Amino acid sequence: MKKKFGLLVTLALTASLALTACGNGGGAGTATPNGASGEKTKKIALIMRQNVGTFSAQYINGVKKEVEKNGGELTVFNADTDLAKMASNLDAAVNQHFDGILIDHGTAEALQQGAQKAVDKKIPVVLFDTDIKIAGVPTVAQDDQKLAELSLEKLAADNGNKGNIVKIWVAGFAPMEKRQITYDAFLKKYPDIKEVAAFGSATNNTALDTQSQMEAILKKYPNKGDITAVWAAWDEFGKGATRAIQQAGRTEIKVYSIDLSDEDLQMIQEANSPWTATAAVDPSNIGRIQAETVFKKIKGEEVPDNVNLNPVLVKQEDLPKDKKVTMADLSQYVQEWGK
Repeated sequence: MKKKFGLLVTLALTASLALTACGNGGGAGTATPNGASGEKTKKIALIMRQNVGTFSAQYINGVKKEVEKNGGELTVFNADTDLAKMASNLDAAVNQHFDGILIDHGTAEALQQGAQKAVDKKIPVVLFDTDIKIAGVPTVAQDDQKLAELSLEKLAADNGNKGNIVKIWVAGFAPMEKRQITYDAFLKKYPDIKEVAAFGSATNNTALDTQSQMEAILKKYPNKGDITAVWAAWDEFGKGATRAIQQAGRTEIKVYSIDLSDEDLQMIQEANSPWTATAAVDPSNIGRIQAETVFKKIKGEEVPDNVNLNPVLVKQEDLPKDKKVTMADLSQYVQEWGK
């Protein structure tokens, strides 16, 4: 009798739980529930050409925070500068049926086919600093030519529109190619500014490799006045150049760059730092907006094909001497920052 009664109680509880699940919208078809909403967690893939330096770290952090804010889950695929690996990572994300794909610093030559495959499978794709052109695939972009213009015009103004400069730049990246267009126009505009050396490579240790290369340039031009300034088209280049100049005791040579991070700010604020100014967009804000855009696409909302972010010139002279400034409080000293 007791066994029969126990069986009846068990059956009643099972029926009650089943009714509760149906009433809350649950069921066998629900996978990876997102909190109490019962919605499936959206899986987002971030396909990166490389993850180097603090700019990339802050960019990823911006993406991650926005993905988590939307109840999603982020997976980062880092290609370590290898475009073939980047293409393979993109194919993997498509084949694994991610709900949204973000691409950072890719090329059309390597990724156009994979991005089209994602679009054909109805997976929303959003680009950052990537030259892929597909209808309905938005691009989040810094104004790379404006970034170059801001930093170069500051260089010219500080040095009386004349001098010998070193350019640190690398081909093969969409933003770099755009910055080069402005650089070419700059040299034509200021004929008394001469390029005496140019180098640059994107590696897994770009700042350290740049430092070594800059040390060789300084030995080639050992006299004060041989080099007026360095223009670094990426903050990793700026770090390497600054360290080389400091160690050689050549701080009369000024550094002007593009991009910014907390580490860069610390170096710019050091006593007698040659790093004079940098033009930048907040990297965490770039990541946030790119992730926000992919979630809008997932929800079926209309988004523009181009989302442009305004760059700002951050000057050493605008920063306080009595405290260290971080990206979080930079807007107190540079009003346009983060807007």
